Amino acid sequence: MMTDQAKVRVLLLESIHPDAVSRLESAGYEVESVRNALDESELIDRIRGVHLLGIRSKTKVTARVIEAADSLVAIGAFCIGTDQIDLTAASAHGIAVFNAPFSNTRSVVELAIAEIISMTRRLTEKNTLMHAGVWDKSADGAHEIRGRRLGIIGYGNIGTQLSVLAENLGMYVSFYDTADKLALSNAHRCATIEELLETSDVVTIHVDGRPGNAGFFGTEQFKRMREGALFLNLSRGIVVDHVALREALESGHLAGAAVDVFPTEPKGRGDEFVSELRGLPNVILTPHIGGSTEEAQSDIGGFVANKLASFLDEGNTTLSVNLPGVGLPEQAGQSRIGHVHINTPGVLAQVNSILAEHKVNVEGQLLSTRGEYGYLITDIGGGFSDEVLERLRSMEQTVRLRVLS
Repeated sequence: MMTDQAKVRVLLLESIHPDAVSRLESAGYEVESVRNALDESELIDRIRGVHLLGIRSKTKVTARVIEAADSLVAIGAFCIGTDQIDLTAASAHGIAVFNAPFSNTRSVVELAIAEIISMTRRLTEKNTLMHAGVWDKSADGAHEIRGRRLGIIGYGNIGTQLSVLAENLGMYVSFYDTADKLALSNAHRCATIEELLETSDVVTIHVDGRPGNAGFFGTEQFKRMREGALFLNLSRGIVVDHVALREALESGHLAGAAVDVFPTEPKGRGDEFVSELRGLPNVILTPHIGGSTEEAQSDIGGFVANKLASFLDEGNTTLSVNLPGVGLPEQAGQSRIGHVHINTPGVLAQVNSILAEHKVNVEGQLLSTRGEYGYLITDIGGGFSDEVLERLRSMEQTVRLRVLS
């Protein structure tokens, strides 16, 4: 365990679930929880002296923020995506990044299913008329989803679970993914995105927010979609051209759309929301709540908080998105050193040579590499001198060295 837990500071932004706060406080950490996101300058002002940072999707952890972080050890993304974090800069500083790749999958899928049914049955329009006192009992334009084809762009954790549930409801499923993915049940893999767009009654996007995906779905893609089709985006706002989407809806080419994510989103609850899609009767707009169920947020809070505490106290990087995954069980009465380094030949031999030279007894050791970086955990029986640490830190390949216990 870390020897000075009382001084460990944690900053959680964007109203992260109380379960995360409780878990980190139970480890003896000092936790500050902030309701809203912070912009770059605000975060730079707050990050000094912080050991663990928790964010959701709105806060951007840029290279400038990481440069200003004099004590930061790990970042937790309490969501699926990590494109809001400069992972290259984090790795270069030996800062581990963790996310929750599975915890809110079901919540996003259920919202997508609910929106598909709502648009297909024209429930939002009927609801608006009823609240205005208009009784419009008619089947015109209302359909079952059974027998219609759902096209899924991005066949990852969310896309695959949506595929299974949609088939269980009687839909046919097609999908397109740039990676080679196994089709579940009777889902049809499309060779091109054009094939998917031209054959689907409903198109839904589930891709990540990497820069290469920005603006990839626009006028040409909407034109390829079938007349009267429905469109959903519950992934990242930067992926879709909202001006082009509005034009496709106003022209009648698309029958409806449901959008949960936007290129620019307000920092917090109650702030004004601005979008080209406001005011359209055949559009469902939700405030980035795909994963915002109590069940999902509780699961995410516990999962990511556990990963942060495990890395801080034990050095374990299992499921880290940027550092090599290493998990070594702790042994009582031993000291542990975590060593992030540039992945070059001979690092392990050099570390062990230094330890042997100072007669340090190695009880356990585990090394893993990922691309440019390597990560080594070494358990030591007995003590070691400050000179040992200085020699390890002065190695040319060393990125970061931490004494964990």
